[in-house]
Amino acid sequence: MKDLDDLPGLMAELGARARRAATELGFATPEQKSRALEAAADTVSERQDEILEANAKELDYGAEKGLSDAMMDRLRLDAARSEGIVGGLRAIAAQGDPVGATIADWDMPSGLNIRRVRTPLGVIGVIYESRPNVTADAGALCLKSGNAVILRGGSESFHSATALHDCLVSGLRAAGLPAEALQLVPTRSREAVSELLRMTEFVDVIVPRGGKGLVGLVQREARVPVFAHLEGICHVYVDADADLDKARRVILNAKTRRTGICGAAECLLVDRAFFEKHGAPFVQDLLEAGVEVRAAGELLGIDGTVPASEEDFGREFLDSIISARTVEGVDEAIAHIRTYGSDHTDCILTENDATADRFFTRLDSAILMRNASTQFADGGEF
Repeated sequence: MKDLDDLPGLMAELGARARRAATELGFATPEQKSRALEAAADTVSERQDEILEANAKELDYGAEKGLSDAMMDRLRLDAARSEGIVGGLRAIAAQGDPVGATIADWDMPSGLNIRRVRTPLGVIGVIYESRPNVTADAGALCLKSGNAVILRGGSESFHSATALHDCLVSGLRAAGLPAEALQLVPTRSREAVSELLRMTEFVDVIVPRGGKGLVGLVQREARVPVFAHLEGICHVYVDADADLDKARRVILNAKTRRTGICGAAECLLVDRAFFEKHGAPFVQDLLEAGVEVRAAGELLGIDGTVPASEEDFGREFLDSIISARTVEGVDEAIAHIRTYGSDHTDCILTENDATADRFFTRLDSAILMRNASTQFADGGEF
């Protein structure tokens, strides 16, 4: 490995190794890939104490930097989250192998038979922020799909990412696969990101996973093709035909389970007909849970809410803050989401099938949900 002071040389070497590994990984058997992931899961479980010790250093580092509570939560690992990483690795190992699957097959009048077959992309660069579990998630998904990957985690999670990467590499070796198929950029230097974005000779696609600042930077500077979404401005719409008890449970979870993830609800829309019949006890639930509710219209009359500004709608708070307003039915809710949303994850709470169908048909979000928390958009929940 080249000296860390020679970043262009270091990154070129990572790229060359990844390219060589990709040619071998693309032909790995499903059994080998599953064995590698199972072995990685075993190693994460065995090294849990070591991983949590590494994470403790980062929590100290984050506290010194004055990170918000939500950002500290993104950074934090504990025994339960470590076991969640283990479970995620095993779940990916158990999935069907996508490589070689025929997704279309047809005959031409000329006599040609044409098949569309899933094949690996080659080398993927994944750039992410402070959530340590992304190291395992991204590495495992790339391995399962037969792609080599170069991982570049956030500076705050450097020690945790290194420990988890070591577990993944251990899994590769146990399965007889090239260790260079999963590489981690071994420096916190931001210049390494710039180098990765320019590595058209070695990298086939970049996947940024993080906040608006990171994704915007990657989209502006990358010469390599990019797969990205920019923000998670997630809405929950309470329809006139929503079940009150269900709505209270879903809304509280959608906002408070983890406030700092892209699947956290950032805006609450309440049908005026529902409000006139039931009120909005879920707003009080949020207030009691410590959430600042920035409200407009009738919802501003609820004790404890504060006035919302125009800028609060269409804002990704990633914190214990939510905007809220009433709307006149599903069409106004759809119009609001089209205006202020980011096409990430949006939810309707209703017992009315026709209304739910209208919501699903007229919105183009990547994830649409009915009577389910937007927090299910988090990581390996699907």
